Amino acid sequence: MALSARAVRGWSWVHKWSSLVCTLFMLLLCLTGLPLIFHEEIGDLTGAVARPPAMPAGTPHISLDRALEIAHGVHPDRVVQFASQDESHTDAWYITMTPTPAPTADFVQVVVDSRTGAVLPQPPIGKGFMAVIESLHVDLFAGQPGKLFLGAMGVLLLAAIVSGLVLYAPFMRKLDFGQVRTDRSPRVRWLDLHNLLGIATLVWALVVGATGVINTWAELLLDHWQKEELAALLQPYEGQPLVPAAERASLQRSLETALAAAPGMKVAFIAFPGTSFSSPHHNTFYLRGSDPLTARLNHTVMVDARTAQLTAIPATPWYLLALRLSQPLHFGDYGGMPMKILWALLDVATLVVLGSGLYLWWKRA
Repeated sequence: MALSARAVRGWSWVHKWSSLVCTLFMLLLCLTGLPLIFHEEIGDLTGAVARPPAMPAGTPHISLDRALEIAHGVHPDRVVQFASQDESHTDAWYITMTPTPAPTADFVQVVVDSRTGAVLPQPPIGKGFMAVIESLHVDLFAGQPGKLFLGAMGVLLLAAIVSGLVLYAPFMRKLDFGQVRTDRSPRVRWLDLHNLLGIATLVWALVVGATGVINTWAELLLDHWQKEELAALLQPYEGQPLVPAAERASLQRSLETALAAAPGMKVAFIAFPGTSFSSPHHNTFYLRGSDPLTARLNHTVMVDARTAQLTAIPATPWYLLALRLSQPLHFGDYGGMPMKILWALLDVATLVVLGSGLYLWWKRA
């Protein structure tokens, strides 16, 4: 069904202003997102991430209790907030330590080889080129308000994509699909190239834009889940103080309890009592599967910190499933290097779409 002239003017207005408002920020996000697609590879090349040395398969591992004891020996004035293992390098514990269990920006990370107990050299967290790039991409150095602002720009991007798609058919009615009129003026050639690359990157831009918007809500969604969804599970513990470290059961035993409750899964990270991803009474284990999809769908297992007994395996609500699926999809982390290369090429093409859009507006102005 053909659009009326009035409808075309309306959609053109939406496309023009949604694009203009968000384009500079989208250019920034595409530029900073390009190195972030390869963040693991860059970290390995620059030594920004500590990796354990290769050892024979079957080398025995030290207990989690011993690993945390070693980390505490490095920073005796701090407490352990989190412990995690890398998806592709499970022979080390990455242990985050802070002055108190409460959320804070004052944290250090100790990397303990889980086979030898050696403390591996770890560059400072949150510093260097990639840390600056990540902060720009995630929140413009403005915390949660910055994330929500970028989320709003993402919504405008989606409006620009949809309106551009609506306008594409009337525009191409008298042209062959994908035609670039090289015999016309530079502005017309750029207009044709803008439309061609825009339609070619349409699905990718929609996916990355939508997942980016979802990612900006991560903290709010997790906070809602903790305060609303977990309230019933924690009701028996209401009014009880934080479990003192001296009264906690073996962490290795708690780990074994969690893994037994979710056969075939591996540790993603552990949140200890009183931290932002746990309760004052639990060691909370976030476990992942071994294939590309289930590796992103963390299962939560709550283990009583005093007794090392299973408390609950809370059901993951739909909005957290959407969040956990969107995070790796945003950076193309599902399909290894081929998918990362594809994501990078589409990112560059999108940069051309955004830049050509600014050029076309400037020439028309």
